[in-house]
Amino acid sequence: MADIPITIDVLLAAALAPVLCVILFWFLQLVLIDLQKWMLKKLRRTHEAFCRFTNFIGIFFQTVCHALGYTVTRSGIGSFRISVHSGEVSPKKEKTGVFGWIATSFLLLGPFFLPAGLVLLISYAVVGSGFSFPSAAPYTFVDSLSAVAGSLFNFTAAFTGFLGTIDLFNPLHVGFLLILLFFGLGIRPSYIGEERKATINMIHDLRALKDHLRLKPLYLLVVILVLYVYYILCLFLQLNWYVALWTLLGWVSLTAILALLLTYLLLLLLKSTDHIRPGWKLLPYLMLPVSYTLSRLVLMYIPVEPETSISVLSMLVITAVVTILLIKYKKTNRFKTATKMKHTTVEDGKKRLVKK
Repeated sequence: MADIPITIDVLLAAALAPVLCVILFWFLQLVLIDLQKWMLKKLRRTHEAFCRFTNFIGIFFQTVCHALGYTVTRSGIGSFRISVHSGEVSPKKEKTGVFGWIATSFLLLGPFFLPAGLVLLISYAVVGSGFSFPSAAPYTFVDSLSAVAGSLFNFTAAFTGFLGTIDLFNPLHVGFLLILLFFGLGIRPSYIGEERKATINMIHDLRALKDHLRLKPLYLLVVILVLYVYYILCLFLQLNWYVALWTLLGWVSLTAILALLLTYLLLLLLKSTDHIRPGWKLLPYLMLPVSYTLSRLVLMYIPVEPETSISVLSMLVITAVVTILLIKYKKTNRFKTATKMKHTTVEDGKKRLVKK
């Protein structure tokens, strides 16, 4: 075993570097979730069914995570109820102390990591080259931060590279894309409650997490000590397992971030078609498969690499151009009156609006 310098940088700072990196990405994930909720709020009046569907997915993920917490703590599941507006799980045995704290932790943190972790596991079938852990155990803050950042960059490059070269004629690729969209749209519910519709935003999530941690500070201290002992063991055994653990959590957050960014394209398309007359609204959606198919057919006779990337780019550009043209020339006239109106003065001396 090589000599390891005993310094504050090695014993403390290097352990914090990957934690800070993951927390940064998690905060970015929260900001993007709030942006998505704002976009859904703008769509709720014209796309009520779609927004209710996305809210149901979010509540479903949240309720399943809560049920999983009761399962892990062996509390059992007494009842499981879910609707478009709310979800509720009650345990068979109400447990307090550390088991109750763990079950609540699953409710608060589970929706951010568990569904994304499942999507991450599925993504290995299509983005396998991006899953690379740091090869050695870093000893300093800078080395630790660089190791985690390098692995996260490689993962992001591989994931975005897959999305940029996705083959929409491949059922595996199409299936994964639908899973990614499904998860991104329901990463968190946009509101809770049928009547009040209380918004669940980033401030709400952070406040609930803060109250949960302050309620049992001793449990949080134990978790920190366990992680630190794990870091010390990995350090002196020259293993990269500690950094690999936080790298994995970083991949989970990045998966959620990329899924959210992908859903923005769909939400933007929905918002754009609201400005188009009803008879023409379906055309932008039809242009997606039509433009992609035509592009692939053309590239069969004009071999240019990579054909999948060019086809995806052509699909996006053509759909965007068609949508912009429809907004300009087939704009909805629902805010216009049937006949022109003008101000005129009547006998009582007051101005009234009358037909021109």
